[in-house]
Amino acid sequence: MLLLTTTRDALLAPLQSVSGIVEKRHTLPILSNVLIEKQAEALTLLATDIEIQITTHQSTPGGGESASITVSARKLQDILRALPDGEISLVLDDKRLTLKAGKSRYALQTLPAADYPRMQLNSGESLNLRMSQKDFRRQLAQVAYAMAAQDIRYYLNGLLMQVLGNELRLVATDGHRLALSSNMLEQEYARTEVILPRKTVLELNRQLADSDDPVDITITGNQAAFRFGPIELITKLIDGKFPDYDRVIPQGNPRLVIAHRASLLAALQRAAILTNEKFRGLRVVLEPGLLRVISSNAEQEEAQEELEVAYSGEPLELGFNVTYLLDMLNNVGTESVEIHLNEPMSSALFTLPENDQFKAVVMPMRI
Repeated sequence: MLLLTTTRDALLAPLQSVSGIVEKRHTLPILSNVLIEKQAEALTLLATDIEIQITTHQSTPGGGESASITVSARKLQDILRALPDGEISLVLDDKRLTLKAGKSRYALQTLPAADYPRMQLNSGESLNLRMSQKDFRRQLAQVAYAMAAQDIRYYLNGLLMQVLGNELRLVATDGHRLALSSNMLEQEYARTEVILPRKTVLELNRQLADSDDPVDITITGNQAAFRFGPIELITKLIDGKFPDYDRVIPQGNPRLVIAHRASLLAALQRAAILTNEKFRGLRVVLEPGLLRVISSNAEQEEAQEELEVAYSGEPLELGFNVTYLLDMLNNVGTESVEIHLNEPMSSALFTLPENDQFKAVVMPMRI
């Protein structure tokens, strides 16, 4: 039975959109598969890991019969990537799906679509908001790097999303650093606060386009849905209480440094080469008009970088994990960055000139 005839790229693009969440090893073998549904000229691909589900919809003119089947996401994707661009066809015969392209034939094992678990969005009261993909993606990028990865405090392995009237605020912290980004919305909404899982945040960051096209966000119960372009992503939310981040943000750090972001980033990247691979610590030495970065390692090697900055305070020396500084500077696209400092062992506050919608806090370290 002919399922569909299309081009390689027309099938590979939606497959790559959904297969990023597929786990390589799962206790349920069917979760390594992608669900392919064909209804008349509509093609739907769906993947889930029980916590997240991604669906893409597209039209596929060119015939083929209606059917549903699941097949290995990784194998199908690897085959399509390896083939040259051109026409392909999928033929379903009993429990095997055959992919034909030119003189190539690949027969893949399938599992029944009826056995594939699906997430349904909760019915009931929900919050619905819309913003541009570009704005939401920028906010995610400005904070996502500060999420914890495998912290025992599970609520840190994600990102706080707060709707505060006409403001959307995103916050992430791993206990050593914190990042906050806010954006004004076009209308007022009821106050809402949820924690998005880390995997969901990374997937959204990867998939959203840098365009003015909209993303529709729905929050209902313990789930959230994001719809943009042909993609719908449904995710479970983390059930927990995010820490009071306002207490972490330093108030009134009196010493202000204004540095050229790209120059500071380049100097830190070079100095990072000779840091201790495990601790990644380096020293930042400030004098009026000058910032010096010094790193060393167990082999007695040392790097020193200097750059001119706007600073008129007393000399000051601090220690930082260079990875934290690089992550932050790589994800803000401004020309300059402001650094608000106090004492050597006080947290540093990073802001952007004439912009109160971004804040990053980095804890110092002893070097």
